Amino acid sequence: MSPIIFIFLQLAIIAYALVSGVFLAFSDFIMRSLANTGGVGGVDAMQIINREVFRWVFMALFIGLAPLSLLISVYGGVFIGNGPGNAIMLAGLIYFIGCFGVTVCFNVPMNEALAGMDVTADATRAYWTGTYLPRWTFWNTVRTIASGVSAALLLFGLLWATQTQAQTV
Repeated sequence: MSPIIFIFLQLAIIAYALVSGVFLAFSDFIMRSLANTGGVGGVDAMQIINREVFRWVFMALFIGLAPLSLLISVYGGVFIGNGPGNAIMLAGLIYFIGCFGVTVCFNVPMNEALAGMDVTADATRAYWTGTYLPRWTFWNTVRTIASGVSAALLLFGLLWATQTQAQTV
């Protein structure tokens, strides 16, 4: 494995872990805190969060990791192979499907629905408490686990690959 790819994979581990940490904060205490605002405050805050997230480093990490995860999967499956390559391949696929795919299919549609709602309307409060909070948080937890597992699998696969490479030299 070239030093550049080795460093790239280490940076990907850090990026997966950072994304997982952001999602963990939301699943662990941010959504619970927003739920405790009584509805209007939580909806208003979440609408602002959903607008602001596009302006920061998180979005570059989150979206940038999607195509990179596919490259990581191909690299692990084709160029490394066997046990370590399978772990690396799975790391990329789990992020792409379990984090990026879940976001596109579940969290973003709920965010878009919430964005168009009047924070003071009873229908908004009903959507917020009955649908948005439980479902969004569930799918966010899936994203947390997927990106965390991707970091762990990539770390494990990279260590395994370097150990295997060191034993053959």
